Amino acid sequence: MIRGSAALGLVLALASCRSYDYHSRISHTGGLVPAEQFARYGREQAQAAAIARRFAEARQGSSAAARTDSALAYARSQPDVSGAVADPLSYRLTVDFKSGWRLGVVPLGD
Repeated sequence: MIRGSAALGLVLALASCRSYDYHSRISHTGGLVPAEQFARYGREQAQAAAIARRFAEARQGSSAAARTDSALAYARSQPDVSGAVADPLSYRLTVDFKSGWRLGVVPLGD
């Protein structure tokens, strides 16, 4: 009886473990302003949408750091971006614009 309950507890504990792949939850755009509409708000918003799309394209990289390198280089190449920092484990880029606007960019899957 004790072995049965220990085995059941072990099975329940293993079944409750979830994956730590947050990409699908972060890149889900349900309820947000569509990227095309957001890009029409202004020049910086259009650049942010382009960075987010590039970030989604870079998903095929082998490691977490490799996935963000392409998007980070693209963000830094934008004319209005003064700085960009990557957080590869949480799938986010923090982009600073010359106007003082700071934005957290996540992958944007269209």
